[in-house]
Amino acid sequence: MAIAPVVHLLLLLLLPLAEVSALEQQKPPPPPQVVRPGCREKCGNITVPYPFGIGDGCYRDDGKGGFQLRCDDSHATPRLTAVGYDIRITNLSIATGEVQAKLKATRYCYDNEGVTVNRSGDGATPLTSSHYLFSATKNRLVALGCPSHGYFVDTAGYYVSGCMSICRPLQYAMPGSCTGVACCQSAIPSAVGYFEPFLLDMQKKDGDPILYTTTTTCRYVFLVETEWLRTRYNNVDKHLNRTDDLTVPIILDWAVRNVGNCSTARLNRTDYACRSVASHCVKSINGAGYQCNCSKGYEGNPYLEDGCRDIDECKRIEKQEEPCYGVCTNTPGSYTCQCPPGTSGIATWKNGCRPKDSFTFALKVVTGVSVGVFLPVFMCFWLYLGIQKRKLIRAKHKFFELNGGVFLQQQMSSYNGTGTCAGGFKIFSKEDLEKATNHFAADRVLGRGGHGIVYKGVLEDKTVVAIKKSKMIEEAPTKEFAMEMFILSQINHKNVVKLLGCCLEVEVPMLVYEYVSNGTLYNYIHGSKGIESGTAFETCLRIAVESAEALAYMHSSASPPILHGDVKTANILLDDKLTAKVSDFGASKLAPTDEAKMATLVQGTCGYLDPEYLMTCRLTEKSDVYSFGVVLLELLTKKKALYFEGPEEDRSLVLCFMMAVQVGQHHELLDSQVRNEMRIETLEVITQLIMRCLNMCGQERPTMKEVAERLEMLRRYQLNPWAQADANMEERQSLLDMEQRNVEYKFTQDCVLDFEGGSTYSFSS
Repeated sequence: MAIAPVVHLLLLLLLPLAEVSALEQQKPPPPPQVVRPGCREKCGNITVPYPFGIGDGCYRDDGKGGFQLRCDDSHATPRLTAVGYDIRITNLSIATGEVQAKLKATRYCYDNEGVTVNRSGDGATPLTSSHYLFSATKNRLVALGCPSHGYFVDTAGYYVSGCMSICRPLQYAMPGSCTGVACCQSAIPSAVGYFEPFLLDMQKKDGDPILYTTTTTCRYVFLVETEWLRTRYNNVDKHLNRTDDLTVPIILDWAVRNVGNCSTARLNRTDYACRSVASHCVKSINGAGYQCNCSKGYEGNPYLEDGCRDIDECKRIEKQEEPCYGVCTNTPGSYTCQCPPGTSGIATWKNGCRPKDSFTFALKVVTGVSVGVFLPVFMCFWLYLGIQKRKLIRAKHKFFELNGGVFLQQQMSSYNGTGTCAGGFKIFSKEDLEKATNHFAADRVLGRGGHGIVYKGVLEDKTVVAIKKSKMIEEAPTKEFAMEMFILSQINHKNVVKLLGCCLEVEVPMLVYEYVSNGTLYNYIHGSKGIESGTAFETCLRIAVESAEALAYMHSSASPPILHGDVKTANILLDDKLTAKVSDFGASKLAPTDEAKMATLVQGTCGYLDPEYLMTCRLTEKSDVYSFGVVLLELLTKKKALYFEGPEEDRSLVLCFMMAVQVGQHHELLDSQVRNEMRIETLEVITQLIMRCLNMCGQERPTMKEVAERLEMLRRYQLNPWAQADANMEERQSLLDMEQRNVEYKFTQDCVLDFEGGSTYSFSS
């Protein structure tokens, strides 16, 4: 029982000692030493780190001057100067190897006659045989005032650098930085250790009068810190009239310069300035010599024993100066950052540490069973995909054969032995076209029609094409369809959209055409832009001629002849030069080689369909002639072929025009621009041509070749200067074939519908 009070007393005595020990552990380490023991560390608010020092034994003494400093405490603000060099130091840095000092600018003042009356300033500043050099990167030589040529010389008196400052008249002053007007600046070379400034007196009789337009009473020349010049002298005009003394800051580069470089310095370990173990030598950037830096992860003074101390990065992490979101552990010269216990990941990333999964035995068993079940399922799925892929390949091959792919390849090979046609016709795969259209994306749609959708595509060779994806196809024999594709690929006419290839691996073949950039003739006629005034009829006539020539080529020059079957303004495209190109051969057929008529399912567009074709189901070249007559009429009137919103008698453009011809008012249906630009004789001839094209009896219609020739004749007449100046009638008659000009339009009861009584008539001349 007597022991308990004694133990209690010992605990009370030891508790304060434990608290003191804990407090000592919590104390921050002392700051890194920057001066030698027992030496003065500051002069006013300027820290003086070794190798600089104040007093004996406090600075590095290696035979070069500049490290010994003097602090004059007699002033309100103590002044720090370099012993033997009379420069006032305002800041010292070991890290950058720089000293900021102040110098008085050299000042020259003149009387009204231009004679020097006063000169002041520090004059020469010799830094030879010292550890200092003037910084070439952070100083500039400046001449202020005008006219003046400021410069400085070296120890031998030779010119080193300078600049000229000239003023403009006050009314033409150019406020701004020091650019040569009222103030100039120039760079200085490296390794400069002597500065003696001068101003060259410029007498009026010695130079151009423009140099003396404006002068200042006092002129200055000085070396100054570049940053100070930029911020303080951004507007020179404010400083032109000054006459007082001017003190400016300069930057000096310092280094240990008793040896030339690090390699030489390391040979003499006794004199080697880098004393700290965690330090390394760096060659001076200005002149000979070297500097010392603390190694990465250390800070302090590398010129002192143990002057470089380890940086505690973990404390910087607390201040968010280093990236670590886990547990930080400081190490000599570095640190480690790890995720907290129970987590894993990347601790240097925010939210990079995640809780660890507890992979227990039960979880392992479940995982094993899951893998055992999943693996067979995966194998079955993989096998299923393989079977589906083979089915897809077989389906593609089947469609390819059904669509005549094999026959088409044989025809292409026999054509030139290379498997491609002379015009570049190619058989594309489905994947090629899907890639070209971004899997037939909606933003690639160029247009939709009765036969399908047209997409814009870009092939691998960057060729822009139009890809038609059809909705249906006639059940034509394989060889017949392939032969049609082969023959269509041979069409090579400037006014026919070129068929570049096809894809036969799908149920309904896809066709690849050249891309025409300016849209359809339908949109150009009825869109918001319209045809330009002043050339409306000329443009219409040219488009009509080009379209007619394309159809005439298909009817007369192709072998065998090709019937379009769906001629309309929506199937005539315009390129960037408004050149017409006939397109969309979805309803096209090859003309029969024998005398038999070709019967086919009626295809086409209401308003353009040949009535005879509609009744007989026989597509002939005269069917295209009728449809072209509607296109020609649409071009001249700018009215749609069918218009369901007006009165019933005005819904058909063809019927409306024929009725107007009966009463002699057909010119009123023409577009006003076209009517104003068309001559009366041209109107009569083109009206006759349209009426012949629209004849109910196909045999009475002209051929497309005749239509093209007649339109070309009209076009030449319209462009011919004889037509613009009233030339002699014989030439005009010869050009227009005028024997038909004064023909009366007669309607006989034969093939054309009577629009009032329902009888049938035919047009004749």
